[in-house]
Amino acid sequence: MGNYLNGKVVVITGASSGIGEAMSREYAKMGAKVVMGARREEELQRIANEIRAAGGTVAYAACDVVKEDDCRRLIDTAVEAFGGVDVMICNAGLSMRALFDDCDLSVLHRLMDVNFWGTVNCTKYALKWLQQSKGSLVGISSVAGIHGLPGRTGYSASKYAMTGFLDTIRVENLKKGVHVMTACPGFTASNVRFSALTADGSQQGETPRNEAKMMTPEQVAHIVARGIRRRKRLCLMEWEGRGTHLLKKFCPGLVDKLFYAVMAKEPDSPLK
Repeated sequence: MGNYLNGKVVVITGASSGIGEAMSREYAKMGAKVVMGARREEELQRIANEIRAAGGTVAYAACDVVKEDDCRRLIDTAVEAFGGVDVMICNAGLSMRALFDDCDLSVLHRLMDVNFWGTVNCTKYALKWLQQSKGSLVGISSVAGIHGLPGRTGYSASKYAMTGFLDTIRVENLKKGVHVMTACPGFTASNVRFSALTADGSQQGETPRNEAKMMTPEQVAHIVARGIRRRKRLCLMEWEGRGTHLLKKFCPGLVDKLFYAVMAKEPDSPLK
């Protein structure tokens, strides 16, 4: 796996924390030329300095994926620094936790802007380089992109939209050699939950779930790297993703009940 990414130019959004930071560090160790994008430039600089100190190769650009020009600049940074793009990982994401009954519609618009349009914007400028390199386009989705999660309408909708977009890009590029993969982590111990939006658009803050039982960002990074090497189209992780994908084919009503029961057990759950 390390040899596969060695020398590859890997662009990662949402790279200043969580899964994106873990991927940046891990893939640099594997020999990749990592290009990090995130809104917090000071954090990117700190992480980049640490990667370089450990012998890694890295560049970065401040990037709000909602802004098309920022996404163009991120890809330009990769091309100027390393000559192209081999892997584009659309990881920047935002979550939510509120019933649709109570939710301000601006929250759903914000989720779509970051999770869906962020993926579209980055893909637009990375695609011609991926076609040249016959590289990989990766969207970090979620179990919520396989089945609707109660209390996460905007999150599930945006991840479903991401999946539909990536599936279509795959078909359009069947004869151009571009690999497209949707990766679906389960609940992961990352900052995306702390910044999750509540019904009025404010940040959730403390996560309601037990982090000790979650996947680590480093585990996700390794599974995604393995999926890229194998050029998988769907990368499911642990029992939540695999079980949901399988059960939904045969017992979709049961999946509804299971997800309701699980989410209702969260502390301060909006579900009754």
